[in-house]
Amino acid sequence: MGHVITVEAHVGRGLPALVVTGLPGAGVQDARERVRPAVESSGLQWPLRRVVVNLSPAGLRKDGPGFDLPVALGVLAASAQIPATKLSRYAFSGELSLKGELVPTAGILTVAMAASTAGLDGVVVPQANAAEAGLVDGLAVIAAPDLASAVGFLRGTWTPEPGALPPFQRGAEPRRDVDFSEVRGQGVARRALEIAATGGHNVLMVGPPGAGKTMVARRLPTILPAMTRQEALEVTRLHSVAGILSGGGLVETRPFRSPHHSISSAGMLGGGSGFLRPGEVSLAHNGVLFLDELTEFRRDALEGLRQPLEDGRVVVVRSSGAVDFPARFALIAASNPCPCGYRGDQRRSCRCLPNRVLAYRQRLSGPMLDRVDIQLSVPRLTRAELLGSESGESSVRIRERVELARELQRQRLAGTPWACNAQMPGAFARKLAPLTDRAESLLSQAVENLGLSGRGFDRAIKVARTIADLAGHERVSAEHIGEALGYRTPARAEEMAQVG
Repeated sequence: MGHVITVEAHVGRGLPALVVTGLPGAGVQDARERVRPAVESSGLQWPLRRVVVNLSPAGLRKDGPGFDLPVALGVLAASAQIPATKLSRYAFSGELSLKGELVPTAGILTVAMAASTAGLDGVVVPQANAAEAGLVDGLAVIAAPDLASAVGFLRGTWTPEPGALPPFQRGAEPRRDVDFSEVRGQGVARRALEIAATGGHNVLMVGPPGAGKTMVARRLPTILPAMTRQEALEVTRLHSVAGILSGGGLVETRPFRSPHHSISSAGMLGGGSGFLRPGEVSLAHNGVLFLDELTEFRRDALEGLRQPLEDGRVVVVRSSGAVDFPARFALIAASNPCPCGYRGDQRRSCRCLPNRVLAYRQRLSGPMLDRVDIQLSVPRLTRAELLGSESGESSVRIRERVELARELQRQRLAGTPWACNAQMPGAFARKLAPLTDRAESLLSQAVENLGLSGRGFDRAIKVARTIADLAGHERVSAEHIGEALGYRTPARAEEMAQVG
């Protein structure tokens, strides 16, 4: 949530200087060198006296170039060059160039939302960010191309021309150059990804190189359900803060983030030396985080995923302050079974020593794996599958089933903070997943024979609930429980399902 910062300016006696107080970060301190040339280039006068600017509340760290415009206007008001009547009714944000132009600035949507919450009349922002600010209903947006225009608005000598506000832009449409129909074979992986898309579950695929793990994962966006407007606003706000919002419109498609395995812990979770930015887990909020070659990622980056996978949020703490970013995403990961990648393969033999295989697998901790709902083996394709001409089911048909099942979840979870089965707490999931007698017996055997942890028990119920939703069943049967258990411990669960 953004905070409304009050900019106070005082022009007093002393040698010409600009002092900024109130815990300004490096980005705000840099404004001292930009604001004066911008004011003078706009045909206004910079007071040749000691100028003190205070950012209140003083105990909150401030950073970013968006303070350029309010600092400039505060100094002009303190030197009696502009009236102060409108300053308390509007929020101002924007980076200034040395020529006095207002350039695109990150985080404008957060500024607009904070202004609306504070009950202000409107916001004055760079013209390039006007469509972004316009996503907030009931807020007047003044799209100013430069500092002179913002000053004219406060003096009453300039108003935006009709149609000056950029039209609302829809987010990019989902990619249509890939489709699930292109995937040959891999029926289990296709089924697992459909379940993951329906319930927002985490998936780990293990198999040899070239089996199609990445190919299947990259087609997941084509079957994801549409976001609600509230979800879209949350995603757009995070992308705005990160400075990656393209076109200034509402992001309407679920994010699909795929960082390289060399990413740092700060890049994965968020942070930075100055302005605390959201990491990949937050940029994947309400979408998918795909980690290819999972075991190649740094251990601290992977272990840092445990909190967001459990809580749907990540708290970034630095000496400069702390920020709480939302991070509710589905993790889709792919990995080889061993360093060479061919352990268990029927066509190529693995030459990895046992101690190397053990060290390779130990890169993923037990607590981390326990947070993965679906774990499956992706075998090499057979010759018939590679050479066959029969296409698989299209993304359009799969998405229709996903949307229907997701609608059942929305109705069931109405009035709660959760949108899909994977987000439900364990106790809540047990209430909303009524088990048949046979299903309850099978689950009881799993606890005894498979050594399910409490978290594993709850996640198995959630996956079974999603499988039942896809089948259109209100009660969770033994068939649904058996399939869910098979995704957690494939070999042992298959044996149990046959016995049950």
